[in-house]
Amino acid sequence: MSGISPIQPGPRAEEVAAAALWADTADTADTADSVGGAALVVRRLADPPEGRRWTALATPDLDGVVFASMSGEDAGHIDLIAVDPAAQGRGIGRALLEAAEEWLRAQGAIEARFRGNPPCYGWPGIDVRYTPAVCLAESWGYERYHAAWNMTVDLPVPAGGEEDDLARLASAGVALHAAPAGERAEVAAFVREQWNANWAWEAEQATGLHYAVCDGEILGFAAWGSRPLWFGPMGTAEAARGLGVGRVLLRRCLAEQAAAGLSSAQISWVGPIRFYSRAVAARVERVFWLYRRPLR
Repeated sequence: MSGISPIQPGPRAEEVAAAALWADTADTADTADSVGGAALVVRRLADPPEGRRWTALATPDLDGVVFASMSGEDAGHIDLIAVDPAAQGRGIGRALLEAAEEWLRAQGAIEARFRGNPPCYGWPGIDVRYTPAVCLAESWGYERYHAAWNMTVDLPVPAGGEEDDLARLASAGVALHAAPAGERAEVAAFVREQWNANWAWEAEQATGLHYAVCDGEILGFAAWGSRPLWFGPMGTAEAARGLGVGRVLLRRCLAEQAAAGLSSAQISWVGPIRFYSRAVAARVERVFWLYRRPLR
């Protein structure tokens, strides 16, 4: 198939992505990935961190789109690939993938991955329920090399233990704050020092950001909406662990997500499963397969 070329993402690309990515998943448990959420994901991919090289490619009729990116390393990323359900079965997905790989080779990539490219990503990998993408990756020779998972928490979170947590933090001299957009430099610096630059960027871009302070020192933070509508990242400085800081900050973010109209929240790319299960009765529900393929 010929004619695949770069595009400027816009309403039609968002429409194609929404129709294709969610047509077969019946993702009723994940309100954050509703059809309306597709537009937010496309817009986020089109506004990545400084220094990222990326492209959006589409068929002439815009019945298929693919996003690809490089962030300075040797690996390239397939960030999103979508074909309108009405146009599936005509080889459009393969043509888009081939075009994306050609672009990645030209950028110096020696490997292509279906893996989220932090800090600006759509998904950690391919949702195991998205069968067309799994079939495409495996038929094209991609190797499944890892898995990632999200946890789901129902909103609003039932009350329980907040007053005790707040009283304990207050007695320890810990204060809690929300950081509005444009006033996050200090929190971002803390996140960058304690963890990494990716999380710092996410903290700055997030819809909501909360943090804890004691004696002028930031102890922890929690954010939501850096990946549209999902919760994360979150972290507590090692010296402050055990105080319940993370649990309180998590609940503050989830309360904002509930107020924004979400009936459930996705906790992204989870590490500490037990913490989220105990803190807010979150459950492992959404699994992603990560794929890779050499380009040379």
